Order: sequence, then C-alpha cells, then structure tokens
Amino acid sequence: MSKGWMRIVAVVASGLLVAGAFPPLHVPLLGWVAMVPLLLVLGEVEGKRAAWKGFGLGYLAGVASGLIQCNWVASVSWLGAILLPLYLAVYWGLFGAFAATLGRAGKNAGAGRVLTVAFCQAAVWAGLELARGWMLTGFSWNSLGMSLADNLLMAQGADLFGVTGLSLMLVFVQAVMAEAGRLDCHRKFGRRWELGVAGALVIALNGYGIWRIGIEKGLESVRLKALLVQINIPQDAGQVQWTDLEVHQAYEDETLKGLAGLKRQIPPSWPDWVMWPECALTGRILRADDGDWGTWEINWETIHRVREAGPFSLIYGVNELEAERSGKELVMKPHGRAYNSLAVMSPEDALQTYRKQHLVIFGETIPFVDSLPFLKKIYEQQSGTEYGGSFTPGDSLEPLPIPVGKTVVGAIPTVCFEDSVARLTRKFVRPGPQVIVNVTNDGWFKESSAAAQHFAAARFRAIELRRPMLRCANSGVSAAIDSAGSTDHPDSGARQVLEDARGSHFTRGSLLVELEVPLRPSFSLFAVIGDWGVMGLATAGVILGILTRRRAIDSKAGADGGELIAET
Repeated sequence: MSKGWMRIVAVVASGLLVAGAFPPLHVPLLGWVAMVPLLLVLGEVEGKRAAWKGFGLGYLAGVASGLIQCNWVASVSWLGAILLPLYLAVYWGLFGAFAATLGRAGKNAGAGRVLTVAFCQAAVWAGLELARGWMLTGFSWNSLGMSLADNLLMAQGADLFGVTGLSLMLVFVQAVMAEAGRLDCHRKFGRRWELGVAGALVIALNGYGIWRIGIEKGLESVRLKALLVQINIPQDAGQVQWTDLEVHQAYEDETLKGLAGLKRQIPPSWPDWVMWPECALTGRILRADDGDWGTWEINWETIHRVREAGPFSLIYGVNELEAERSGKELVMKPHGRAYNSLAVMSPEDALQTYRKQHLVIFGETIPFVDSLPFLKKIYEQQSGTEYGGSFTPGDSLEPLPIPVGKTVVGAIPTVCFEDSVARLTRKFVRPGPQVIVNVTNDGWFKESSAAAQHFAAARFRAIELRRPMLRCANSGVSAAIDSAGSTDHPDSGARQVLEDARGSHFTRGSLLVELEVPLRPSFSLFAVIGDWGVMGLATAGVILGILTRRRAIDSKAGADGGELIAET
C-alpha cells in the first residue's frame, strides 16, 4: 500500500473512531485515542500546499465521522443526512489546515515545542467546535468532550470552560501522545516528561471532579418531586400518527395512572410538578398583549381531568398564538405570530409561558423562504409533510418562578434541543434555587441514536451551570439530572431515567423523580464567562502557533546558513 493510501486509511479510521465514542456504538474510551491517527498524519504533511493537504485530510476524517454520527438525520431527510456531515467536516478541514502548518511541531522538535504545539492544536480544535455551535444558528452536538458524559469525575471540569474545554483537554493529551511518538529514540527523558505533563493534567482533572462532587452533595437544598409523563407517540417526521383525541386521552390516562400509583404508596407521595413534553397538547394557546389568555377546549378538558387528582404545577409544551379581544372572546390576530412554547400552569390555573428562541432550521423555520420558495418545496419533499409557516423566536431571558412547597424555584426554560445550547441556557442563570426544565420530542428521529446524543449534551448543561435538570420527552430520554450530572436518586441511588424492563428509553409510562435543588448554587466559572474562555484560549493558540512557527523557520534558516559558511 502506498504512503498516500496509508494516510487516507489513517484519517478515515480516526473519523470513524471519533464517531464510535458516541451513541449508538458509545465506547467512551475511544475519545482518548481517536484523534491520534489523524494527528500523526497531519504532523507529516510538508510542502508549499501543506495547508490545502491538511484541509483535505481533515475534511475526509470529518466526513467519515459525520456520516456515522449524524445518520439519524436520515429518519427525516436523506438529503440532510448527506449535507450535514459535508458541512460539519469543514471544521475538521480547518483544523487539519492549522495542524499541518502553524500547529506542526516538525520532526526534531524538543519537549517544550511538543507541549506548545499540543496546546495550540487543542485550543484551535475547541475553538472550531465553538464556532460550529454558532454558525448558521449552530450545531453543538457531539463535541469531543461529550464522550465523557458517563465519566462524572472528568465531566466536572465542564463548569470551568464548558464541554468544549473538555474537548481541549482530550485533544491536548492525544496531541502529546502523537508528537511524543515522533521523537527520536534517544530522547527517552523528553518523551517521559511530555507524557508526564499530560498525565498530570488528567490526574488533576480527576481530583477536581472529586472535590466538586463533594461540594455539590453538601449544599443546603430543597427537595423537588416531579412526575414525568412520556407517551412515545409514533410519528413520521413532523406528522404525528395518532388523532388529537388519542393523544389527549393518552396523556390523561398515563398521568392519572401515575398519580393514583403515588397515592397508593406507603407512605403516600405527591409531586410538586407534573411534566408533559414538547407540543404535548394538540390545541393552541391564545395569548393577548395584556397577558389575557385562552386555549382550545380539548386542552381544557384534558388539563381539568388530571387536575381532579390533586394540586400540582403542570408544565407542558404547546403552540402559542398571538391574540386580540373581539368583544368577550379572544381571537387570533390577523397575520399573528406563532410560537413553540413551554407553558406552566399553577394549581389555580395561572399561566406563564416561555417562547422558544433557538429554532430548528428546516424544522421550525426556513430562512429566506419568502424570497427562495424552492426551499419550501425541498422541505415538503424531504419531510413528507406540508410546510405550515415558520415559528417566531421568543426573546425573554427571565426564569419562570414555580413553587416547590414554600420555596419558589426559578425554572430555566428550554424547548427541544435548546438544552444543547449552552450560550442560551447560561443567560437565565440567577442567584437562588433554579432548575433547568426541558420539554422535547425526539420522535422525529424514531428509535435512532439522536435521543441518546441529545441526552448526553443535556447532562453537561447541569454541570456547566451547577443547576439540576428535569427533562420530559415524547420519545427520547425523560430523566432527572442533579447539579453534578448524575441521574441517581438522592436517597436510594436508583437511576432516574424513564425506561422499560429492557432498559430502553423508547417506552410509554410515567416516573416520579426527586431532585435536591441547591438554595445557594455553587460557583461556576462557565456561568460567569461563558464561551469567552474557550474563545480566548483558541485565539491564544492561533497567535502562539504563528509565533512559534516563525521561530522555527528562523532557527532553521540560521542553521542552514551556518552550514553554508562552514562549507565555504
């Protein structure tokens, strides 16, 4: 096999190994070694077109990884399952261009140079992950650091620079491994020193995790009980396969069944909150500018039937329409806006809503659809459903106050994949007790790996912000997550994820979960600085790469000149 083909095999293998660190294969250990083949190949790239060669190699690895990681998109659109990986691979290509040029150590680099280059590569990789989460509204799933979701000790470091900060650490360790492997055999001491630094970083991060988990367990808190109700309604893309009556009857039956079971417990138990998922009720909410509201009769019937079981705050997903008063009735405004909302109803039926801000492209909105009508046709052809117009993004950044006994807890509201958007959730952080609340529906993607990947991302929001989380899905993962990212019950240690007897989260049922909500949440650096930390490190990585590369060129030029004088 030629050297060129060996390079191609190595970078493709690297991309596939990265994909293997995430569901459905989900081998977290691969997150520690998957980048090494790519880094080794990029370190050998030379010549005037090194940047383009590096881009091509990185892009190839990214395509291989994306086609596996994002295969769940094919549940909705085969075209999207191809185009999304081709787009995401651009960030891999940019990393490859950097690692093959400014971020390249050279064949005879010393230990200091290896560590410098490893930092530069890691910082730029993390910066590109961050950019991927911003561009074109952002796609932040499966950053490399998310492979640590089940390693709670290591995951605690996400409260410093976010989950992309953990990606930086993983790439740094692998870059040290790759570059140290290039040292000459007689540089044994140097090899140990470089690897020792990487090992010390891993040990330090584990120590930090032990310390932070201890802090979270020792905080004064209030106990929150919530009943999560999941129906697992089948759907084909955005088209629900049940009638409106079947949907409402299912939520009514499952909720009343769950509440009745709690009353029969010894001692009896009762939830503070009951949660239904995104777009649970098929009727709309009408909301006037003065806060007055009304809803479809089918919604009222379902809500009041479950209300007969006893008092609780009801949290659910629903579509919200702008309204105005016509006589004694509320009617939809002509050309009024529509929102994908999270609704909170008190036991007295007082209503609060949060309007989703981060809309899904080609799911909830189509940019430029008015000027480019062919985009609508593409949507309808791929999804198999008629395009009914775009939702309008909301703009409120205020938490929703919801009582838990005598304590008022601030709910940080998120709808659908907003719980994967760290830069949005951190804007709701306030002093005092708070819970991240997510209503979602991953049913678009059937029984694929999308739900598990989504859940891994959500767990990091709890760690990054040091706020526990409640998630309720139609089809996906309904669970309780504490402020350290654990799903364990605070007393029994039982796993608080709604699953069937086989351990599948694609099931119907209800689950009473309990969370300790800190009255005074602990400090989180990420909650304060957000993405600025990684942005600063990425900028430093680029600048340092430029400076060290120039020194390496000047040093080589000086050495060549000395040889020429000696020969003369």
